[in-house]
Amino acid sequence: MNLNDFIVQVALPEHRVFAEEIVTEMAESAKARGTGIAKRSPEYVANKMQEGKSVIAFHKDGTWAGFCYIETWSHGQFVANSGLIVSPKFRKAGLAKAIKEEIFSLSRKLYPKAKIFGLTTGLAVMKINSDLGYEPVTYSELTQDEDFWKGCQSCVNFEILKMKERKNCMCTAMLYDPAEKKHEAAKIFAEELQKKPKLYERFMRIKQRLILKQRTGLKSLIVLFTLIFDK
Repeated sequence: MNLNDFIVQVALPEHRVFAEEIVTEMAESAKARGTGIAKRSPEYVANKMQEGKSVIAFHKDGTWAGFCYIETWSHGQFVANSGLIVSPKFRKAGLAKAIKEEIFSLSRKLYPKAKIFGLTTGLAVMKINSDLGYEPVTYSELTQDEDFWKGCQSCVNFEILKMKERKNCMCTAMLYDPAEKKHEAAKIFAEELQKKPKLYERFMRIKQRLILKQRTGLKSLIVLFTLIFDK
């Protein structure tokens, strides 16, 4: 099974029949990972399809295979590509990256001046984001829209986020800024992630220990990340 077996496209209104299956798989996947997500209803997902602000993937036999949608914050100044999900039976085929690339392209088309950001704990997502030009940043560089941060309430680490006064948490913040010209550096960073996955795992273990210390700042963690990968 490879990418030639799939169709990745902007979702259409008629795809709303898959909304229930999509939100169910999102919840099951988060449960399996032991993390939380901003829970969305089938109606919310269907509305994203209606608005042309989502990407859906199908196997060539017509089976639903994956999904992702666009959210905007701070009056369109920030965009998040949210809810990335791939059906378990179609994982390991590079589909997540293909969906990410398509939703990123759609975001750039619809909101060319917006900063695109994400929060993640996963090496695979960090690698995909870095390939697209995202860079690790401090939480202060993300949207401060209260509605966005309310979405973290369903995460198992929400109490840590509150304790840290929203300055850092277990997730790594990543940002694509179209006004900046540092995207080549992000691609180099992606290559390092690919070559040194064990070092990333080491960084995450250290981060989890440090994050629980009252005065640990995210900027110092990013410096730590850089030092580890420079070895």
